[in-house]
Amino acid sequence: MQNDFRGHRSFIEAQQLTSAWLRPGSGEASSLSQLMASPDGATAVATAVVCEALQGQPSTRIALVDLATGNIELLTRGLGSDSSPKWSPDGSSIAFLSDREQAHVNRLHILGIDTGAEHAGPQVDGFVESLEWSADGRFVLLCTAGFGSDLAGAQGAVAVSLERDAEAQADWAPTVEGAPEASPWRSAWVYDVGTHRVRRVTLPGINVWQASWAGPDHIVAICSDQPEETRWYTADVRLIAVENGDFRTLFKPDDQLNCVVASPSGDTVAVIEAVCSDRNLVAGDLRLIDVASGEVTSAATLDADVTQLIWRDEDTLLFGAGQGPDYVAGLFDRQTGAARELWRDSRRQPSGMIFPEIAPLGRQAADFLCLVEAFSAAPTLVAYEGGAERAIRTVGAPEVDARVQALGVSARDFTWTAPDGLALHGWLITPKGAGPHPLIMHVHGGPVWYVRPQYLGRSALLQMALAAGYALFLPNPRGSSGRGQKFARKVFGDMGGRDTYDYLSGLDALESQGVIDRARIGVMGTSYGGYITSWLITQDRRFAAAVPIAPVTHWVSQHLTCNVPTFCELFLSDKLGDPLGQYFTRSPIHYAERVRTPTLHICGALDKITPAGQALEFHKALQGSTDVETVLLTYPHEGHGIRSMPAIFDFTARVMAWFEKHMPGRTPDRL
Repeated sequence: MQNDFRGHRSFIEAQQLTSAWLRPGSGEASSLSQLMASPDGATAVATAVVCEALQGQPSTRIALVDLATGNIELLTRGLGSDSSPKWSPDGSSIAFLSDREQAHVNRLHILGIDTGAEHAGPQVDGFVESLEWSADGRFVLLCTAGFGSDLAGAQGAVAVSLERDAEAQADWAPTVEGAPEASPWRSAWVYDVGTHRVRRVTLPGINVWQASWAGPDHIVAICSDQPEETRWYTADVRLIAVENGDFRTLFKPDDQLNCVVASPSGDTVAVIEAVCSDRNLVAGDLRLIDVASGEVTSAATLDADVTQLIWRDEDTLLFGAGQGPDYVAGLFDRQTGAARELWRDSRRQPSGMIFPEIAPLGRQAADFLCLVEAFSAAPTLVAYEGGAERAIRTVGAPEVDARVQALGVSARDFTWTAPDGLALHGWLITPKGAGPHPLIMHVHGGPVWYVRPQYLGRSALLQMALAAGYALFLPNPRGSSGRGQKFARKVFGDMGGRDTYDYLSGLDALESQGVIDRARIGVMGTSYGGYITSWLITQDRRFAAAVPIAPVTHWVSQHLTCNVPTFCELFLSDKLGDPLGQYFTRSPIHYAERVRTPTLHICGALDKITPAGQALEFHKALQGSTDVETVLLTYPHEGHGIRSMPAIFDFTARVMAWFEKHMPGRTPDRL
């Protein structure tokens, strides 16, 4: 494989497709996220992707959306990216985060809606990760991370350091790990809007992963006693006094936590508890905590895995959840202890950065706002009011939508049965023309996560693969979200075990139905998907090509070099030093001599959660024990997954070239 791919036709095509979606330099929003309706329900603010140039990651701006006309007005401009907009309770201003001074180093900004005046909040010790207004609008709660903190895996798993500190460090000086004073902490701060002063709320020795207001005098937070990323897996819920930082532990969970929110009075705390593999990738059960008594109860949520919680009043929770192939929006009534379904769909689902996202709308508890999309339908802003949908506007480029429609693909939920009788589902997208088709199986990360419908126009790689005649299989095997905690636990202590046959039996079912060509089956995936890609080719020889991205290939070295060794311990349910245990028996490098599949390994040099050494080890193992073609790509400025331009164009081109070389798509006799 050549070193410079910039002249390759697939590089150029990936660049063109991305440009068509992002429309660099046009000043137009290519997508919206982090929606929040104004207090009067007439407008909404959002984070809008507004690309300046095909370089780095696309910039974002704060946008104002008229919910009657769909008109989008950009409120911010300039360097860096603006995100996380939040209306003040009186609707007079918007607080948001901006990294104008340095990428990822967010700082609080407040913008007056009527005046257009904007000012930055004071500097804090680190960078701001989230913000929330107090109910009276006098204060803004800030969750911050100290410099050197790692971003979550879904954000790229890179460490964020202050550039001037890095420049001041002597080039010969070592990096320091393991010394308590060298570890960055996360903390909670309160900004006083009237005095423009900020002060730290949490005491030293408390690491705050997430926090929100719990009445006027307290915050409720997900906390740990140590700051490292791996400590998130054993975090608990604490009530913290704003005045002096005193705290009381409310809930020590069995599993992991996310989305901690308190009712308006602060008397009841809601939080999601779930078995999960990555910070922020939490889909599970609703827990309600009575602050006065400390009683914790489980709440019924339509037998779905909850991903989002929003208090609408003292007794009513709006929630979003996954249930098999469906997305469900529901309303939980604390007085009756029952939930009712508001909206359900499988083909169309709300957009979201990690999980689908909805935003409360107006005064009626059951009304909400969201973007909905499907594999072949561009995101559309929708208001759900009084039990009915109202389409506001489509977001995206007509040129992209025309291309997606011209692909003529068919997308459907595909179900099959594993060898042990477990019912499974995934998504199958087939190109134009009759089968059998060459197939690329794309394995999702986690393992506790899931694939849902997302617009093909966002991905140059998927458009190019379908245009070249490849079918795409996106399975949700055991361990995936949306099937309850018992289903998610089926991968606990058995990674690369029975889930191996979930993937293989899915391929068998597709072949038996005449959908795919057995001689042209490829597999790829990122993170846990990279692990499974590496693992499957040691267990089965049907694969014509493989592309593991940010993989785990050797559980011992993964445990010892990654920033989340607790994940390894939990999901392997084994001890590091057991030579007969799963740290060894489930590591692909120990079976490298079995591999007959040409393998393109891809990693980012800055990845903290699946370090680049994992891809290197498997590449070297294949080189040393087989004569199979093996190529390693290490992107020097990337973390967990390839995210920046033009690296993403290079990545797309090389992946397409790999599959086209080893399992061609549309051959001349099939055009």
